[in-house]
Amino acid sequence: MSRPIEDYALLGDLHTAALVSREGSIDWLCLPRFDSPACFAALLHDDSAGAWRLGPAGGGPATRRGYVGESLILASEWETADGAVRVLDFLPPREGAADVVRIVEGVRGRVPMRTDLRPRFDYGSIRPWVRHVDGRFDAVAGPDAVRLTTPVPVSAEGVAEFTVADGERVPFVLTYHASYRDRPDPADAEKALAHTGRFWADWIGRCQYQGRWPAAVRRALITLKALTYEPTGGILAAPTTSLPEQLGGDRNWDYRYCWLRDAAFTLQALVGTGYPGEARAWREWLVRAAAGDPAELQVLYGLDGARRVPESTLDWLDGYAGSAPVRIGNAAAGQLQLDVWGEALDGLHLVREAGLPVTHPAWDLQRGLLDFLEGHWEEPDRSLWEVRGEPRHFVHSKVMAWAGVDRAVRTVERHRLDGPVDRWRALRDHIHTEVCREGYDAQRNTFTQFYGSRGLDAALLLIPRVGFLPWSDSRVRGTVDAVRKELSQDGFVRRYDNGPGEGAFLPCSFWLADALHGTGRTREAVEVFERMLAVRNDVGLLSEEYDVAAGRQLGNMPQAFSMVGLVNTARRLDGEETATSATGTRQGLRGDV
Repeated sequence: MSRPIEDYALLGDLHTAALVSREGSIDWLCLPRFDSPACFAALLHDDSAGAWRLGPAGGGPATRRGYVGESLILASEWETADGAVRVLDFLPPREGAADVVRIVEGVRGRVPMRTDLRPRFDYGSIRPWVRHVDGRFDAVAGPDAVRLTTPVPVSAEGVAEFTVADGERVPFVLTYHASYRDRPDPADAEKALAHTGRFWADWIGRCQYQGRWPAAVRRALITLKALTYEPTGGILAAPTTSLPEQLGGDRNWDYRYCWLRDAAFTLQALVGTGYPGEARAWREWLVRAAAGDPAELQVLYGLDGARRVPESTLDWLDGYAGSAPVRIGNAAAGQLQLDVWGEALDGLHLVREAGLPVTHPAWDLQRGLLDFLEGHWEEPDRSLWEVRGEPRHFVHSKVMAWAGVDRAVRTVERHRLDGPVDRWRALRDHIHTEVCREGYDAQRNTFTQFYGSRGLDAALLLIPRVGFLPWSDSRVRGTVDAVRKELSQDGFVRRYDNGPGEGAFLPCSFWLADALHGTGRTREAVEVFERMLAVRNDVGLLSEEYDVAAGRQLGNMPQAFSMVGLVNTARRLDGEETATSATGTRQGLRGDV
């Protein structure tokens, strides 16, 4: 039986991530990268697909758990009839080998313990050859190999039973390496523990957020940092694949890639809280990834900027809670989603406004993106929700095309860069006029999901945030009220009317809080925001969606889009947001157009 998605805690080393259950089982881990085939895939099947449990021999969930200070070191504690024990789990920031470190610490009495290590490479499809080398458990299959270093004797089946007494510490270090290379030295568990603690303390110590929700915001920022692929600066959407949007359904997608849209929102959070280095790395990643023909800009890329992420299914996995198929790769990479051009231009503008030096490759890229928008903004697309049906003229896509042109105009005006600004101003006006004419239902006083539609879309809440219309505009307030009435339940907002069963999309709920605040209903905005905080799991994480009726999280976990919504909304409610934010927060930004 699948454990609830919210039962999992995150470990990360800026190269990959692991999910650990309350029972002390690592049920998801891809090595050596986020997008590598999983060696522990029990999350999407059962333990036969690979898992590593470490806890009291009697089993059961931890009595309590939490991160040690402001880090990604997870401490899980069990109270048993024999005493108390603590397990510290973490992935040391990578400086060479990829290690998973687990330290068992006796707290009271003498507690019988058990570890059960079952590596299964290639998403559970390959049972490795196991042998003992120099007294260590060693598993090899094809290009992959892992070795366990511990003072505890471990059988060829990966099982060991031992007892830990008060004050004793027993380390376990699982080290991955390519099977055709020399085995690296494993990490020293205690030194790695100290180093990992210092790393996260130093990083979050630079946070400049001073608002009302420091613990929630700082934990969200740590999570966002953990979803950054350090070698390239790419920002991951989520570290998992195929956690379902609807239990038992087939909307199960691979999110282990870099969506330009998600990354642009993440940039707002990082720049606004004091992390310009991450913004610089993202800009460099984007310039590399998008190099070439601007018409070929993709919705998503691989961690290193790779364009080909072909989608396929893993039929040997049952899927989380029987939600099949399990997919790897993502066919959305080939969709036309016009808002992405606007998001990319918006993100590059934010980085420039944040004070990072102007670089000609970045401006050259923006010019190329604008050239494409000029010739294609009138085409139908698939929208930010990646619909796999008929392309339409989605209002949000047109608004983001407007935003991309607007950022180019402002760049020329403020930074004296070269560009046909008069032509861009005229295009900006033209897009604005068409959207207000074709995408607005005057009878109902609301913008609609697409031209001619009577349906709504939660992305319409972003219209004033990007500066398309001021918050004071009656059409904005009418749209906010309509979305709240038709798509919201107790403050939890669905993306659009997509039929029964799909949960509320958590980022949209943060957008509703932003919209209520922007239209002068701050008390209600705070209520919505704090309701979102209440659905985080016990270690502060949010997935993609929330099933209001069942009271449980759905979708890939943790979700950068959700965590960044928390950060950005907290900043808005605290008044920390600046006029140079990528989502256009200045009142009346559209006043001169």
